[in-house]
Amino acid sequence: MEDMEKKVRVAFLCGGRSAEHEVSLQSAKNIVSATDGARYEKTLIGITKDGRWLWRGGERHNEADFRGFNGFLLNEDDPKTICLDEKNLVPFDCGQLKQRFDVVFPVLHGPFGEDGTVQGFLAMNGVPFVGSGVLGSALGMDKETAKKLLRAEGVPIADFVTVRKDTRIPAFSAIAAKLGLPLFVKPANMGSSVGVHKVHREDEWFEAVNDAFLYDAKVIVEECIDGREVECAVLGNGAEAKASCVGEIIASHEFYSYDAKYIDEDGARIEIPAKLPDVVTEKIRETAVNVFLILSCADLSRVDFFVKNDGGIIVNEINTMPGFTKISMYPKLWEHSGISYETLVDRLIRYGLGRRS
Repeated sequence: MEDMEKKVRVAFLCGGRSAEHEVSLQSAKNIVSATDGARYEKTLIGITKDGRWLWRGGERHNEADFRGFNGFLLNEDDPKTICLDEKNLVPFDCGQLKQRFDVVFPVLHGPFGEDGTVQGFLAMNGVPFVGSGVLGSALGMDKETAKKLLRAEGVPIADFVTVRKDTRIPAFSAIAAKLGLPLFVKPANMGSSVGVHKVHREDEWFEAVNDAFLYDAKVIVEECIDGREVECAVLGNGAEAKASCVGEIIASHEFYSYDAKYIDEDGARIEIPAKLPDVVTEKIRETAVNVFLILSCADLSRVDFFVKNDGGIIVNEINTMPGFTKISMYPKLWEHSGISYETLVDRLIRYGLGRRS
């Protein structure tokens, strides 16, 4: 138990260079607001889209700062969104992380944050942090590698092929013959459904692949699974890792796209717990923990599945730093499983603190 007279110093990293920059800001705002100011000294460090690390300076924040974010996260043009207010920030010297903070919470989604890059930097500098390490983060981010490992371990996944930017794009007829129609095109290293397309016809094929290449040099082309989209949260480490209840995403769009997740307020609804037979629910929970362990993850992850009409399950992907926005499934699943948002955040910070040498 930490000495309550001395607050634990926590730095929250947010923003980042990926296309999920804005989602990261929303997640960080919620996580910081849910962090107990009586126990933790909280500092926000924003990473701009061009990779600069910024903060307000060395003065201490107080709870009023975080309720309104004191100009730090603000978008005057669109009050529904937030952004880094660079006018009121100064550069942060990354070499001061270990000196200034007891633990870092990297609330970063996508490449240059969730993929092991920041985790490697923190580990190299001896800074304890929340979440998966270099290997687990990298495996969780790279859909191709994760799928190959899961398939080798007998975990059910959708059939797929990989297309690389430095090679010729395969003929649509060959891909359709292998995977059927419709099919999905996804950047291999991206989340939040950024750059994802559902392809029905040949005239959509090259446009979808080329758009996905804007986000990654490697693209996954995947068969379309006719099934319900469900998600399960994992919390803990090793043999102590536990699965939450299962929730279902019911999208009003053709699929659970970026717009359905974050733009259209009526794009999807969440049903927790999902209305599934107990045997299917337990299989999903067991598989979620198994995927978490196979991919060397730590602390937290969300595993996404499809449930077919016959009750069979297919693993879609894992997210090693799942969203914590107001509509995000991860905290909602744990809330329905008996762990409040505040308790969840506290537990995650404690996991990170446990790695101090």
